[in-house]
Amino acid sequence: MASWVACGSAKATYPAYPVLTPMKLTKAAIDKLKPNPATDVFRWDDDLPGLGLRLKPSGVRTFLIQYRNKHGRSRRLAIGRYGVVTPEEARKRAKVLEGAVAAGDDPAELRAADRQAMTVVELCDEYLAKAKVGQVLTRQGKPKRASTLATDTGRIERHIKPLLGHRTVKDLRSGDIVLFRDDVIAGKTAANVKTKLRGRAIVKGGAGTAARTLGLLGGIMSYAVERGYRPDNPAGGVVRPAGERRKVRLSIEQYRALGLALEAADARGEPWQAVQSIRLLALTGCRRGEVETLRWTEVDAANSCLRLGNTKTGASVRPVGAAALALLKAGHNHSPYVCPSPLMYAPPRAITVSHSAGFRMHGIVSSKVTGWPD
Repeated sequence: MASWVACGSAKATYPAYPVLTPMKLTKAAIDKLKPNPATDVFRWDDDLPGLGLRLKPSGVRTFLIQYRNKHGRSRRLAIGRYGVVTPEEARKRAKVLEGAVAAGDDPAELRAADRQAMTVVELCDEYLAKAKVGQVLTRQGKPKRASTLATDTGRIERHIKPLLGHRTVKDLRSGDIVLFRDDVIAGKTAANVKTKLRGRAIVKGGAGTAARTLGLLGGIMSYAVERGYRPDNPAGGVVRPAGERRKVRLSIEQYRALGLALEAADARGEPWQAVQSIRLLALTGCRRGEVETLRWTEVDAANSCLRLGNTKTGASVRPVGAAALALLKAGHNHSPYVCPSPLMYAPPRAITVSHSAGFRMHGIVSSKVTGWPD
């Protein structure tokens, strides 16, 4: 006859269930069990205390263990479904789990924690949310710029999430990061993504992409360590690939073509801001964004330099020559910006002409930085 036993502590954490006479949990014995259409049926092994079988009204049979943790609370943990797990395998797993209980662990609690563990997707979303409100700082101790966050978001959405998003943060290992790096190099995340009505993002792999994305992933993992989500940074020590540096240097003929293209743009009545921006790029070596946001207060004509307050690497002083100063003086306007209409919004026909000469905006900047052609 069955008796009823309340599971749990004195206040019972589980409803009472019927305890039948123990039986040897073998395949033959389990196959003979009949389900009760009204309730679950529990049968307990007479050889290994704590090992049991739950038979649901649907006929599904599941091995489990019942134990008390170090605080005296009764806990129940499923081992595996009968048919997938044999009685012999269930007995072996139960012995391992009961050994962990004897050592002071709580397997049910650990399993629940694993199910609730933060994933890489959740970590990345939190990282970006904190960065947007200035709570993620750069090496200079300043919040990330909006343009940097836009780039970070693209790398997270197109590389990190597809390859690592489903993984739990606490379980990531250096080997996982190495595989991630290798997959990006191999182009596993390459795609042609539609971003807006007339916009597309051509996502490529390669060593350069892998190096930059691995740097971002390392920063995200450092954030996880700082917040206490894991004890170490699995990206630390993983070698970044050396991407191919763009070596672009304009020749005399290309500079001549650029000058002619800009003169033609002036003659056609192109927006002067676009033409002036390209000339400043060629004469100063500044980045495109630095020219677009250049303010008159940052122009120090007396000392022949630009005192930029917010560049990619922080505050910066850039010496400029007489030609650049003359261009700036001739183009003085009443706006706080040197080029009040940003280059990216101006008609790009003058830029298109320069592209036809065989070089792009990066080439103009690189040539000024590395030196004039011989």
